[in-house]
Amino acid sequence: MDQTLAGKSIAILVSNGFEEAEMTEPQRALIKTGATLRTISTETGLVNGWHGKSWGHYFPVDKHLSEALGADFDMLLLPGGERSVAKLQQSAHTRRIVGHFLDAGKPIAAIDQGIQLLAIPGKLRGRLLAAPEAYRADLTAAGGKISDEALVVDDITVSALGQDQLNEFVEAVVKLFTELGSVRKAA
Repeated sequence: MDQTLAGKSIAILVSNGFEEAEMTEPQRALIKTGATLRTISTETGLVNGWHGKSWGHYFPVDKHLSEALGADFDMLLLPGGERSVAKLQQSAHTRRIVGHFLDAGKPIAAIDQGIQLLAIPGKLRGRLLAAPEAYRADLTAAGGKISDEALVVDDITVSALGQDQLNEFVEAVVKLFTELGSVRKAA
């Protein structure tokens, strides 16, 4: 595959209990484009995924969340997973990093519960998002607009309701990240 994202660094923000497929499927596709992916987590050493109805595999953590800077990355991936997102939401470092990406206009992809991490007051500024009903009020309060579509691409964001949209989500993420990565290279 073409190395369209060679030299680009993508942060994957997770904690124990993240939805494994929602991380690994986009990760595989983005590695094929030449991107460098780094796992950022509240955990140290290894982070444990969730696969189906039980714990999944362990993945190495590249950097602890408290030590990560949004400025060190070109793009951000936010997989779902109820446990993972609940833990990430408790950290001011999560809001700092996600807020940096939204303020800087850097590409973000969020799926399932990961979409909740975008609900930072005043940061969404009218971005159109796909969102499960349970998160719509928080996202709207943060300035977002909610679509009835299951997958939405809006300028710098890709959002999808869940694993039913995973294949389309991965395609949209690669397309958006590649397009925006090419624009940033040319600038």
